[in-house]
Amino acid sequence: MPKIIENVKEQLLAEAARQIRELGYSKTTIRSVAGACGVGVGTVYNYFPSKDMLIASFMLEDWQRALAKMRSVDGGKAEEIFLAVYDSLRGFITSYKTLFSDPEAAKSFGATHTDYHRILRRQIADIVLPVLSKTAENGEFAAEFIAESLLTWTMEGKAFGDIYSILESIIK
Repeated sequence: MPKIIENVKEQLLAEAARQIRELGYSKTTIRSVAGACGVGVGTVYNYFPSKDMLIASFMLEDWQRALAKMRSVDGGKAEEIFLAVYDSLRGFITSYKTLFSDPEAAKSFGATHTDYHRILRRQIADIVLPVLSKTAENGEFAAEFIAESLLTWTMEGKAFGDIYSILESIIK
């Protein structure tokens, strides 16, 4: 009789996230995640077709939480919205710093990086656009530019005060 394990998918996601943070991309395997959760490798493949899809799944959950935080300042002032975006990005980036700096992960995700990056930039642009549509001549372009700038500068570890002074000049 097969053993029944409660919340297998959630356990797999949590364990994979833990291993990525602690061991890195190369040392995290489907086998290591399965073993830590007390399930067979085939069970993991029942939920996720590959290691990269397993990783993408828990990262997506974290990204959705980050987006919710960014959107929570609905109707706020420009500085409040930019700060919410910056803080959420910084938290997400910090959480996955080892993954983002891992050359093996970069090789694996390289083919889809551009598409995902475009989606993230658009999601952030949608959050900042309401602030810009009242002030910037070309709101869509400015929103995309600000979103890309926030992504880049946050990845580089720039301080919000330095970033905001530049963003402020764009929205005036």
